[in-house]
Amino acid sequence: MEKLIITAAICGAEVTKAQNPAVPYTVEEIVREAKSAVDAGAAIVHLHVREDDGTPTQSHVRFQECEEAIYKVCPDVILIPSTGGAVGMSPDERLDSTNTNPIPEMATLDCGTCNFGDDIFDNTMPTMRAFGKRMIEKGIKPEYECFEMGHLDTILTMARKGEVPGDPMQFNFVLGVPGCTPATVGNLAWMVNQIPAGSTWTVTGVGRAAFPMAATAIAMGGNVRVGFEDNIYLSKGVKAASNGELVAKVVRIAKELGREIATSDEARTILGLKK
Repeated sequence: MEKLIITAAICGAEVTKAQNPAVPYTVEEIVREAKSAVDAGAAIVHLHVREDDGTPTQSHVRFQECEEAIYKVCPDVILIPSTGGAVGMSPDERLDSTNTNPIPEMATLDCGTCNFGDDIFDNTMPTMRAFGKRMIEKGIKPEYECFEMGHLDTILTMARKGEVPGDPMQFNFVLGVPGCTPATVGNLAWMVNQIPAGSTWTVTGVGRAAFPMAATAIAMGGNVRVGFEDNIYLSKGVKAASNGELVAKVVRIAKELGREIATSDEARTILGLKK
């Protein structure tokens, strides 16, 4: 098996300090959490940004400020800015995170509309085509975020039509969001079996599914995302003190199962990136 790529989703757009005081809002806090994750073994940081009061924003100015600060302490890390933003943001607002200088190596591309708890996460076909066009024009490698089984067929059809970047494709299967595909071994296996040869994949287990899905992906030869965006607990009833603690737990599981951990540069090779 190839080495394990660990992604840390350090803050998201929805989770708050009221839920876990370690959730980062300020630039300094975001840098602290990124460094804790990278030091623990993460090759990638999936990045949302906030205003200092915790309000989610897709402003490229705020993204650039955070990215530059992260690179000062983690110069080799792969950053994947979100184009998902927060529920209710417009497509143009969400895409602003790709307007940084330098252009991001990667960015997320959400693969369809879905229920998101009590909300609707709106990703129409025109929206996805616009996001695909932006990433083709700028040479950004998408990480395709699939919350539902149908999202996978949708994005594969778009890739065949040239509407989004094609092979090699990187997928992130986000399982366990309330209202979306449940986080089960069977569902993950089904999704992995549909992707094109030569593709890479990551699983994100939401909430209590975080570590069972991580262990499954490690055994299957896939990659893992953890972090405060998806889960704030280290174990039942025990809140994680940092994103680094969540990453470190994945590293321990991987070592027990015989998977080595990829550095950021090794992850670039696996994902077909050039720094």
